Amino acid sequence: MLPPEPPPLPALTRAESEFIDCWLEVVDQLGRINPARATRTYGALRAAQALAVRAAALRDALALMHARGENELHTPTLARALRVLDGERRAARITLPPESTS
Repeated sequence: MLPPEPPPLPALTRAESEFIDCWLEVVDQLGRINPARATRTYGALRAAQALAVRAAALRDALALMHARGENELHTPTLARALRVLDGERRAARITLPPESTS
């Protein structure tokens, strides 16, 4: 049996799509660096190096939106896009894991 079809992405401008993609890439790198979850220094180092590049791309995406006159973030629409793209799970990697009781 096939997994259920994910909901469709909401309509986004090209700049909004780039913003969402870059934001998720930053979140992914932060999750790999999280000292409460990372297990290897080399992997965390590589993620930290990639974070600088991803953060610059995020900055550029927002600058492009602003330059094009897209001055408002449509938060409900962007939040729906993040949920469709598994943003909740990906962002959860930034937080502290539950404390173990053992």
